[in-house]
Amino acid sequence: MTNSNFFRPVALEHASRLVNHGPTVLVTSSDGTRRNVMAAAWSMPVEFTPPRIAIVIDKRTYTRELIAASGAFAICIPGAELVDLTYAVGSASGRDLDKFARYNITATPGPELGMPLLETGCAAWLECRLIPESHTEDAYDTCFGEVVAAAADERVFVKGRWSFTGENTALHTIHHLGGGNFVCASNAIQAHPL
Repeated sequence: MTNSNFFRPVALEHASRLVNHGPTVLVTSSDGTRRNVMAAAWSMPVEFTPPRIAIVIDKRTYTRELIAASGAFAICIPGAELVDLTYAVGSASGRDLDKFARYNITATPGPELGMPLLETGCAAWLECRLIPESHTEDAYDTCFGEVVAAAADERVFVKGRWSFTGENTALHTIHHLGGGNFVCASNAIQAHPL
């Protein structure tokens, strides 16, 4: 039996889920008086030096309003222990409630731009300066940022590499599959030269 016997069409509205295996992240933003945190499933590195990232944030969100006002944002990478919080902050609008207060989220100001950083329950964070790209922001809801500071929990990120083990499962990154379903990064496999 060939693999084609198992393949079935996927609705185009779900096609992105086939390639969206990057970690779900928490995007924090602040304009100095207001702040917000939201979940985002679509982010990726786009440049090594200087380090730059791309992240999809709908133009109608409160987060985008705060990013436009401040020119900055942070990306916090939640571990498995924050799956419920991640889903909660991704399901509510900061215009309707203060998510930091509602969900008892502790944040510290970033070292370079003062963005709210979450460390408890997170594997890492990146503080980013917005790189204005009005066309991609308007047409594709894609924002670019230059990473100006970053830190990771040494229990799960060692010498520049992820280290997912049985001892740090609470910090394993989570990956949104849609509809509130997540998987965790685990069972790492080391490739060997052929």
